[in-house]
Amino acid sequence: MAKASFLKNYIYPIATLSGSIMGVGFFSLPYIALKAGIFAMLAYFLVLGFLIILIHLMYGEIALKTPDFKRFPGFVGFHLGKQFGRLSFIFTAIGSFGVLLVYLIIGSDFLSNVFLPIFGGSKLLYVFIYFALASLVIYFGIKVVSKIELAVICFLLLVLFLIFIKDFSQIKIANFFISNAGAGIKNLFLPYGAVMFSLWGTGMIPETEEMLAKNLPAQAGKKSINKIIIIAILIPIVIYLFFIFLVLGITGANTTQSALLGLKSFLGNGLSSLGILVGVATTFVGFITLGLTLKKMLIYDLKIKNFHSWVITCFVPLILFLMGLNSFIGLVSFIGGVLLGIDGILILLMYKKIGGRKLLIYPLSLIFVLGIIYELVYFIK
Repeated sequence: MAKASFLKNYIYPIATLSGSIMGVGFFSLPYIALKAGIFAMLAYFLVLGFLIILIHLMYGEIALKTPDFKRFPGFVGFHLGKQFGRLSFIFTAIGSFGVLLVYLIIGSDFLSNVFLPIFGGSKLLYVFIYFALASLVIYFGIKVVSKIELAVICFLLLVLFLIFIKDFSQIKIANFFISNAGAGIKNLFLPYGAVMFSLWGTGMIPETEEMLAKNLPAQAGKKSINKIIIIAILIPIVIYLFFIFLVLGITGANTTQSALLGLKSFLGNGLSSLGILVGVATTFVGFITLGLTLKKMLIYDLKIKNFHSWVITCFVPLILFLMGLNSFIGLVSFIGGVLLGIDGILILLMYKKIGGRKLLIYPLSLIFVLGIIYELVYFIK
């Protein structure tokens, strides 16, 4: 009985939150570490990791003081008023389209890398194949796919661990210092948006709080959610650092933007190809999970009909891709630095509203504002 209680109150919520944090963003981290320098990357994980844990703890406190069965725009509307709620909905929708676009870019790139040498065609053909398959699943609303997201990510990590064991001899310590030698001041702020993107998981905190509310009294639930948030963010940090160490250590100056593709040229087929295939599955499941959520949001919040909500959800990312918005690193940085920065400011405003400590609110808001300004300038360039 105690074991079952421990699973319900700790293991499942931690797995849910960690699984939602780990998405497509971490594929960008080895390349960014190459450009900014490994020591700068470690510093970002230290500082931003602490900042993001603080923000998530604040949001957890907000969740405990908000009626259940609301999500981020509903939280904002409840605490800050309808106008802020509408604004939050707009930014949430834009961010969702952006993340879907990132999944489409990297997922179709993985897909073409595996099957183009075998069946031929063009990279654009595999974009359409990836899009068509994912869109069909979203249209029919096959929700079971979203439940295997964590399992797919775990399998990807298993493949990477096997690569580490099998090809440990190919890891060269000198490769980490190549990254520092090539890092200039212009790349010093490059990790900000990507690290934010890769560690952000506020979307699942209300669900985590609801999971605990079923099993624990309010006071015990508050203590538990704080522990769960801290552990659930630390787990991805450790995994990301391992991923950076593995990829950068093997591929060095030849590290690619999507990380896994660079491994193939060093390790050949076999485990690296399997890793890329699992990468396809990871992005595919992520696209479907987020697509179903966005489709539901459009239906319930904007009262858009089912078919029209499906068209908007699926075709907007494809149109953006065809218009030329296909920079993986640029999009990850923009979403992480700007859109999540806005979410961070809204969380701080809600935290202030519920009587949070003002000493924390203003310096953290300044970090988000400066991050937004930097990413906007970087993105426009």
